[in-house]
Amino acid sequence: MTRRRLDPAAQLRGRELASRLTQARRTSGRSAEAVARSAGISVETVRSIEKGRTFTPEFFTVAALAVELGLSLDELYAVIRQPTQSDLHAPSGVDTSSPADLPPGT
Repeated sequence: MTRRRLDPAAQLRGRELASRLTQARRTSGRSAEAVARSAGISVETVRSIEKGRTFTPEFFTVAALAVELGLSLDELYAVIRQPTQSDLHAPSGVDTSSPADLPPGT
């Protein structure tokens, strides 16, 4: 199966995610190896994300790293949320917001 090439906006989100995770890990004073071990993922996965080789890591990988680094998924999403090409070209009247963008109770 061939993966579609990511648009520039998706690549930017990947770089922003990598930057935020790397910053949090360094602030914690922990090595990539220590965080990977505690999160139950490979150190190569952590390095691949941090170096920008993986723009779209698996959800559970991001969640495990967030827990280990004391980050909330809401915080990470807010940092990286930017419109994608599909958002920019959505037909008029199509809601492209995420559930996190909606007011409580909707």
